[in-house]
Amino acid sequence: MPRLESCAWSCSCAARGRHKPPPGDAAAKAGEMLSSSVSGPAVAGPGARSPNSATGSTLNWSQHLVRRSVVLFVVGAFMALVLNLLQIQRNVTLFPDEVISTLFSSAWWVPPCCGTAAAVVGLLYPCIDSHLGEPHKFKREWASVMRCIAVFVGINHASAKLDFANNVQLSLTLAALSLGLWWTFDRSRSGLGLGITIAFVATLITQFLVYNGVYQYTSPDFLYIRSWLPCIFFSGGVTVGNIGRQLAMGIPEKPHND
Repeated sequence: MPRLESCAWSCSCAARGRHKPPPGDAAAKAGEMLSSSVSGPAVAGPGARSPNSATGSTLNWSQHLVRRSVVLFVVGAFMALVLNLLQIQRNVTLFPDEVISTLFSSAWWVPPCCGTAAAVVGLLYPCIDSHLGEPHKFKREWASVMRCIAVFVGINHASAKLDFANNVQLSLTLAALSLGLWWTFDRSRSGLGLGITIAFVATLITQFLVYNGVYQYTSPDFLYIRSWLPCIFFSGGVTVGNIGRQLAMGIPEKPHND
């Protein structure tokens, strides 16, 4: 009997030894589990972005937006200063004497207001294009933009220099030139719609300013202003929109929060 008990005890110990994993295998499995638990949260999908890259993209997009706004403001203020001075010299617009004795014989508030309007319009055009999902691709080059600016300056110059029998003939001529400018350098429905909207809003604001005696027009035939003024606003909106679209080329993609 003692011999049978000792034999049974040795067999059970041998069986346990066979089923028990070796110490090396257990340590390896523990290491694999530990490494997988540590590295698991760090592994992300193929479209995931690190916080640093998202922050950098946001910063680049904001800096690009500020640079575009500054450029559009400067361009709008400069063009308003030059073109408004031409209108004053030709006695098309009349400012009070105490106002004219400021910057370059023009009202001081005209360049800042026009610069702000140019920045808003120049940023709005590419934004509307992106919202509609139809990026403007017609003649996307700086040479075309410069020609558009030259045509706009010519239209404004014609409004002050050309002498017609009445303002209606001049208005029809400038309307045809403005539509020709849009057809030559834009040809987009969004550009046409925004140009008409800008002309309407700017005309209302001008009517309000003239009505309150801020300045006045000689020989008004459209309430308090000249009938060709909406054509100038329309062509100016198309021109500034083309500048804004060209500046928006190569803009960094705005990051999205998933």
